[in-house]
Amino acid sequence: MLRYIIRRLLIALPVVFLVILATFVLVQAMPGGPFDSVGQRAMPENMIRILERRYGLDKPLYEQFFRYFVNILKGDFGPMFREPSSTVSDILSRTFPVSFQLGLMATILAFTIGIPIGIIAALNHNTIIDYIATFLAVISISIPALVLGPVLIYFFALKLQWFPIAFWGENPPFFLGLIPPFSKDFFTHAALPVFSLGTGAAAAIARLTRAGLLEVLSSDYIRTARAKGLKERAVIVVHALKNSLIPVVTILGPLLAGILTGAFVTETIFAINGMGRRLVTSIGQREYFLQTGLVLIYGILLVAGNLLVDVMYAWLDPRIRYD
Repeated sequence: MLRYIIRRLLIALPVVFLVILATFVLVQAMPGGPFDSVGQRAMPENMIRILERRYGLDKPLYEQFFRYFVNILKGDFGPMFREPSSTVSDILSRTFPVSFQLGLMATILAFTIGIPIGIIAALNHNTIIDYIATFLAVISISIPALVLGPVLIYFFALKLQWFPIAFWGENPPFFLGLIPPFSKDFFTHAALPVFSLGTGAAAAIARLTRAGLLEVLSSDYIRTARAKGLKERAVIVVHALKNSLIPVVTILGPLLAGILTGAFVTETIFAINGMGRRLVTSIGQREYFLQTGLVLIYGILLVAGNLLVDVMYAWLDPRIRYD
């Protein structure tokens, strides 16, 4: 397994390089530039030339990329055009903890809700409980965060005033930059965006858990375990559940991608100071280095997620070997 992980990490290096190259070329191919306007006023042409020379944007594209790639290897993600007092590394250090916690809590919520609902639906196959669980799962998958977010804000923030509307992460109460304290203020800010982002994934997990568990429960070794007199709880938890989670683990990579891309919408709706929101705003501002840095972080997270899926395969099914 260790040899396989090392091999996958080596294969990931050219993938990450191609992500950097493609993003760098595409963002600079967009019409307009970072200095075309300041506020509502057009910047004078001579000022644009001075600023382009200052940031090296007057150089050929291949030279700009080589210089940028070397800086990344040194840990420098580049400057900010609209915020000269900050760098891209500063923005990443402020926004990554927020997005990481949002994605982590949404994933935990998805598995916490999805797996039990899927188990309950499978154990009550073709009953009213199964029908209700399946119906709720279909409804949850069908409602995107773009719709669910404003609905949650309207009812729970504006009408009932149970939760704050926005601005989670503007003054982040983080411990060591990542781990949230168990404070009321933190969880009240996180509740609505986490629920908005995690419910769709929970519905997908519930449907796959139900389908996988139904298939496993009809297997011969499950009938043998029951024939030996094992308690039903032991049959489900020890023998059936582990194998039924293989389809769930299969979608862990796409699920991570969905949560990351869904965070763009969720962070924008709830005005969360995270990477997704900054990526959306950086497109209009033509922040070349910020866009490339954020896409690079997302690319690395997706590669790590797919590697995690392969590792979990071998843990769930000992017959799977990669060496």
